[in-house]
Amino acid sequence: MHTEPRWITTPITADLLRGALDLERTEQGLRPHRLPAWARAQCADGQLAMAEAQPSGVRLVFRTRATVVEVDALRTKTAYRGAPPRPDGVYELLVDGRPAGQDRANGGNVLMVDMTTGSAETRPGPVGTVRFGGLPEGVKNIEIWLPYNETTELVALRTDAPVEPAPASGRKVWLHHGSSISHGSEAAGPTSTWPARAASLGGVELINMGLGGSALLDPFTARAMRDIPADLISVKIGINLVNADVMRVRAFGPAVHGFLDTLREGHPDTPLLVVSPILCPIHEDTPGPSVPDFSNLDEGRLRFTAMGDPAERAAGKLTLNVIRDELSRLVTQRSADDPNLHYLDGRSLYGEKDFAELPLPDQLHPDAATHRRIGDRFAGLAFAAGGAFADGAA
Repeated sequence: MHTEPRWITTPITADLLRGALDLERTEQGLRPHRLPAWARAQCADGQLAMAEAQPSGVRLVFRTRATVVEVDALRTKTAYRGAPPRPDGVYELLVDGRPAGQDRANGGNVLMVDMTTGSAETRPGPVGTVRFGGLPEGVKNIEIWLPYNETTELVALRTDAPVEPAPASGRKVWLHHGSSISHGSEAAGPTSTWPARAASLGGVELINMGLGGSALLDPFTARAMRDIPADLISVKIGINLVNADVMRVRAFGPAVHGFLDTLREGHPDTPLLVVSPILCPIHEDTPGPSVPDFSNLDEGRLRFTAMGDPAERAAGKLTLNVIRDELSRLVTQRSADDPNLHYLDGRSLYGEKDFAELPLPDQLHPDAATHRRIGDRFAGLAFAAGGAFADGAA
């Protein structure tokens, strides 16, 4: 006969969460954010609002003797009208740093987006429960990584033994900003996004400010990063500027300088790595914008296509090759007075040979296997001896 544990319900508070910059109290519970409230107030963009509220890299972290853990959560899953259903978000459990299980929340809301009109509507649903049982006896550190691709409201934490905040790990904090590729895109789960994998290999604590569709050199993002304590910082710049077609080369250089200047106000000597875009053939020499191509939906597949004209580069339109050249030039210029500033060509993480083996399924985003490869390569290039984030590099 199955007997329910004698549950202890622990309030979810900031000292049980890592990777979030702000916590919003909602009718249901607590919603983690990856931008502070003041920054969210400076941009009314729906894409940014959705991206920063999806808790990529955010995890519940605590110490306990519990052998059963349950989390009640209200998810909001994004769906695109006319496109194949998106996979459910995954919750991943680590026990003393080792993978120990996965689960998915049932119920929840659905945000239905019409990419042809930009409209969206929310279809409400009930709170769901994530359960991890059969955990080892004894005191242990528990991490529950939240889905990177669903907005999550944390409602309740239940265990069969008391919970206390985990002690500080003593590891360096790595603060990273980038596009949907850094956010997670098609990774297998929250610990498998390339930044999460690289952080694990590098032995650091991750704060992931990968914001799908929203790595646009926004000043409020730079100010938020300026104010976050961090030992290592990286910014991956480029693909969103091209596929959103938001600026020309004349504005790009000063915008990069301004972003880096702001970071340096709060982190004058922190190792700072500027990463250019990985290979994306549709935008290597063709400007944006990029738009969905619905012609393959009958095959269960959505792809993107570049709508710009290569001839428009003469008028200052950005392409990935233009951006790489500019970033390399700017970092070389600045590093003469900033020895802790470094540059990494994104094609060293994913280039032409990789595309031939592991093509981008929708022409923009890497799949799960490619996330693993990018994470492994970043760790090998940045955290290994001689890398920008190697011990003693600062």
